[in-house]
Amino acid sequence: MNVISATIFASNGSAQQLNYPATRRIEHTDEYHGVKVPDPYRWLEDDRSDETAAWVKAQNEVTFGYLDKIAFKKKIFTDLEKAYNYPKYSAPGKKGDYFYFYKNDGLQNQSVLYRQKGLNGNLEVVLDPNKLSADGTTRLTVFSLSKDGAHAVLGFSKGGSDWQEYQIMDMKNLSMLPDKVEWVKISGAAWQDNGFYYSRYPKPEGSELASKNENHQVFYHKIGTLQQNDKLVFEDPANPQRFHIVSTTKDEEYAFLSVSDRGKGKDGNGLWVLKKGTSEFVPVKEEITDFSFGVIENVGSDFLIETNENAPNSKVMRYESGSKTWKTLIPEKPEPLQSANVAGGKLFVSYSKDVTTRAYVYDLNGKLENEIRLPGLGTATGFGGEKEDTFVFYTYTSFSYPPTIFRYDIDMQKSAVFRSPEVSFNPEDYETKQVFYPSKDGTKIPAFITYKKGLKRDGSNPTILYGYGGFNISLTPSFSPTRIPFFDQGGIYVQANLRGGSEYGEKWHEQGMKLKKQNVFDDFIAAAEFLIREKYTSPERLAIQGGSNGGLLVGAVMNQRPELFKVAFPAVGVMDMLRFHKFTIGWNWIADYGSSDNADEFKVLYGYSPLHNIKDGGKYPATMITTADHDDRVVPAHSFKYAAELQAKAGATSSNPLLIRIDTNSGHGASNTKKALETQADIYAFMFENMGLAWK
Repeated sequence: MNVISATIFASNGSAQQLNYPATRRIEHTDEYHGVKVPDPYRWLEDDRSDETAAWVKAQNEVTFGYLDKIAFKKKIFTDLEKAYNYPKYSAPGKKGDYFYFYKNDGLQNQSVLYRQKGLNGNLEVVLDPNKLSADGTTRLTVFSLSKDGAHAVLGFSKGGSDWQEYQIMDMKNLSMLPDKVEWVKISGAAWQDNGFYYSRYPKPEGSELASKNENHQVFYHKIGTLQQNDKLVFEDPANPQRFHIVSTTKDEEYAFLSVSDRGKGKDGNGLWVLKKGTSEFVPVKEEITDFSFGVIENVGSDFLIETNENAPNSKVMRYESGSKTWKTLIPEKPEPLQSANVAGGKLFVSYSKDVTTRAYVYDLNGKLENEIRLPGLGTATGFGGEKEDTFVFYTYTSFSYPPTIFRYDIDMQKSAVFRSPEVSFNPEDYETKQVFYPSKDGTKIPAFITYKKGLKRDGSNPTILYGYGGFNISLTPSFSPTRIPFFDQGGIYVQANLRGGSEYGEKWHEQGMKLKKQNVFDDFIAAAEFLIREKYTSPERLAIQGGSNGGLLVGAVMNQRPELFKVAFPAVGVMDMLRFHKFTIGWNWIADYGSSDNADEFKVLYGYSPLHNIKDGGKYPATMITTADHDDRVVPAHSFKYAAELQAKAGATSSNPLLIRIDTNSGHGASNTKKALETQADIYAFMFENMGLAWK
C-alpha cells in the first residue's frame, strides 16, 4: 500500500490551494488507568524508517511549495540579513595573560573564538567552527581552560544534536591533541591536574534519536590517553534516569558531584564533594528532594552554595566542611536570586525584580558593599572572573537595547562601556513598555510590549505573542535584530512572563507545573485577550509563538481558544503528553509535567495534551509547525504526529493552511545563522500572508 497519497483541501483564506499528504493510520490503542487512547500515527515515532522519510519529504514539498509562492518572502530575508549583519561579541574571559571571547563578523554561520594578550593585544583566532563543516552546522559548544591555561577542552556538536564530542587543544601553539571523547551529553568539562571530569551515556544502539539516554556516567580523562582507558568515577545503574554532573573549584582543590532524579518527579539535587588527593565523594546534601544546591566557589575549605531550601527565592549559604555546618550568608529576598559569582575577592549577586536585573556586590562574609547601576530595565549577565581580577565584565541588553559589554572596576565601583554594537539602525526609534494584566484567577502577569515609536493602537497591528511558562526558566528582556524589520512594518512583539517560569521564584514555578499546568495556558490566553481589549491588535492580526515547552503552550491554547488567533507557530513542541517520557531525555521532564503513569497526573495531561485534544472539524488558526530532523531533545515525532492529526481532523474544513516545516541538519534550535534567518523569514512570510498583509 502506498503510504502517502495526495488529498486536496482548499485553503479559502489564501490564494493557494493545498494538497496535504494523507498520513496512513494504524489500529493501535494504549490503556491508561482504564482509559483507552488511540495512537494511529505511532509509526511516525520511528525516525529511521523509509516510510517516515517519505512522509517528511511529502510534507516539506507542500510547505515549501506554499512558502516559495509568497511574493515578498525574498524581500523579508534580505531585510533580515541587513539587520543581522553587524559584528557581535561576547564578554571577554581572562585566563593567565590572555582574554578570550567570541566574535561573529555579522552573517557568519558560527561565531569565531579569539584571544588577545591584554585588552589591547593583537587578535588571534583560537578556533573558527565555520571551517569544520561544509554547511556550517558544526558548533563549538564547550570551551573550558585548565587552571594554568595550558590546555582547553573543546566540545563540538554536529547538525544541531545534543550529543557532543570533546577534544583537547594545546594552548601554547593552538594545536589539537589526538585525544577524542565521544557520546558526551548533559556535561561540563571540569579540569583537575592533567585531566578533566565529564559525563556521558553508553554509545546508543541504533538511532541516536531512539536512545533512551539512561545510565549517566562520570569519567576522568587524562591528557594523552585513549577514551577507553578513562577512569569511571561514578555511575548508578540502579537509578538509570539520574543525572550525574561533576564541577571543580577554580583552584581545582575540590570536585563536586551533583545528582538529580527528575525522572522520579524530584526537582532538586543531591551534592557530594571529593577533596583533591582523596578517593571518595562525601555527602554535603545526600537526600534528593525538590531543593537545589549549586556550588558558587570555595573559600578555603568552606563552600559558598546557592540553594532554595526553605527559601523559594533562593539564598546564599556557607557550608563549613570541617564541622559540616551551614550558615546563611545572604538571606532570601523578596526578589528571586538570578545568579551568584565570585571574582576579585567579591561576591557578585544579581536578582530579578519584575523580570529585570538588579546587581549587587558583597564581600565574602555576606556584607553588602554596593549596587551596580545598570543602564535601565533589562537583563545583565556575566560578572565572573578570577580571584586576582581587579575588574569584571558584564553584558546588558533589553528589547530595544542591543547587547552592550560593560567593564566594572571593583575598587572604583564604577561601570564603563567596553564594547558597544555597531548597528545600522537607531535603537532610539523603538520602545518597550511593561504591563501587568489579570489572568483568569486574578493573578497579575507581567508582559513586555515592544514596537516602533509612533504606533497607533487601533487594533490593526500585526502582533506576535511569545511565551514559555515552564521549567523554572525566566523569559528576560533580550534584543533580537531580526525583530527590527518586523517593527518597521508596524509589528508588535509581546513577551508574556507566564507562571511556570522563575520570574517570581519557586512559588511562581510551582503555580504552573504538574497539576497546575492549566494556569500557564490561562495566563497566555489572558495576554491575548488583554492585547485585543487594549486595541494593540485583533484576532485577525494576532500570532502566537513558542518553542519546546512553549510549543506545547501554543498547541494547547490553539485547542482551547482557536478563535483568538489568526496564526500559530508551535516550534519543536512537546505535543504527546502521554508518551514524552519514552523518548531520549524526555523522562527528565516528569519533574515539571508529571507522568501518565500516575493516575491523577494522567487525567490532567490527557486534558490538555495538544495531540489528544484536536477537534474534528475544528476551526484552527493558520498554523506552521516547525521542527528538525536532528532534534534529539524533543524528538520530531511529537510534531510529526501532531501535524498528521491536525491535518486529518481539521484540514478538510479549515480555511487556513495547517503545515509543518521540517529542517534538515538542525536540532532543537537552528544549527547555524543562515538556517535561523531562513526560518525567521518563512515565519514572517507565513504570518503576513495569512493576515492579508504585504511586506513593504
